[in-house]
Amino acid sequence: MSKIKFIKARQILDSRGHPTVEVDILTTNNILGRASVPSGSSKGEQEAFELRDNEKDSFLGMSVSQAIKNVNNIIAPELIGKSVLDQFHIDRLMLELDGTKNKKRLGANAILAISLANAKAASKEVGLPIYQYIGGSYSHILPIPLVNVVNGGKHSNISIAFQEFMIVPIKAKNFFESLHIVYNIFYHLKNFLNEKGYSTNVGDEGGFSPNFEKIENILDIILENIHLSGYEPYDEVGIAIDCAASELYENKKYNYSKFNRDQKKDPLLKSSEDHVQYLSFLSRKYPIISIEDGMDQNDWKGWKLLTDELGDKIQLVGDDIFVTQIDNLRRGVNNGIANSILIKINQVGTLTETMNTIDFAKKSGYKNVISHRSGETEDHFISDLSVAFNIEQIKIGSICRSERTSKYNQLLRIEEDLGKRSVYPNWIF
Repeated sequence: MSKIKFIKARQILDSRGHPTVEVDILTTNNILGRASVPSGSSKGEQEAFELRDNEKDSFLGMSVSQAIKNVNNIIAPELIGKSVLDQFHIDRLMLELDGTKNKKRLGANAILAISLANAKAASKEVGLPIYQYIGGSYSHILPIPLVNVVNGGKHSNISIAFQEFMIVPIKAKNFFESLHIVYNIFYHLKNFLNEKGYSTNVGDEGGFSPNFEKIENILDIILENIHLSGYEPYDEVGIAIDCAASELYENKKYNYSKFNRDQKKDPLLKSSEDHVQYLSFLSRKYPIISIEDGMDQNDWKGWKLLTDELGDKIQLVGDDIFVTQIDNLRRGVNNGIANSILIKINQVGTLTETMNTIDFAKKSGYKNVISHRSGETEDHFISDLSVAFNIEQIKIGSICRSERTSKYNQLLRIEEDLGKRSVYPNWIF
């Protein structure tokens, strides 16, 4: 039985240029597992704790040297000699070693990097691709991508309140064809924006950031370019939005002017009821099939209103309200909140806990959507994770920037590896 021989952490840079944690695990058979962790810009209040140094003279407070030390000096000595094949035991030992509810002592970024690196090393030890090592021989479904085409909110420098506008290829023969559909729309949109004199600079997740005045302007342009690309809305391509409503919520109102660059304008405030009705209006006017974080993470009453209004019509995805943690999801299920959950591995901090949440969501009839973060690395683990558990949707970002395309490319490799066994699902809601 191969055991952990060596663990080493280092500080690398994520896609926004901020430091993050990378870990190498070497087994007694000299097999290497390497993993790096992402970081979000808009975070849920109950996310597992991301440990940073907060020293202004070191990467403006963003360095992760203490997390690195925790891996090398505290966690590693406890794991050396343990079986690399016992993922549950490895993860449990780290949780016990940390001893806090949200991993504040050692840092979720330190713990997660080891958890994922261990899984990668173990998959190599047994000679299986990681999606099959984690999920077993039944892993065969490629996810439908929710592809970012316009960035707003905290992910860009434009005044639009909502954070992400995505296109969803809901009718394709395979994953390769789904990317072809997305490519056609993405570059039709780019050419359209160029012709109209709008910027085609991209935001944190690779979507364009044209400085439109209204949310409807963006949706109109996306809808027009779906048509121009030769596809039918609803039937072949849908639209998904991420409101990131927790970023807008102030004094129990939704401030649509939160990201206005013109501070002379009066703020546009909406109550929970008005905000729900606006989202309902958008879903009737446009081919919107999924809304993520439609309400603030603490606005449980608002979430209930939104779910009662739209929950039997479209997908409602909880991110900040659930933060990939099973107790939060259980409360949502018991209260009839949302109908889907966004899965972000760094929100909870270990592979085992992530797997438990995914399993509970499935048993509760909730959809899982595997997701990236705004600060990503070239690590494509989430692509393997989506196939491992036959999760039918994934958010990676746009189809540009290498930290995004590395994950799309891995899904293409997996589809090729699976061959005739691979399945690209239909959108079912």
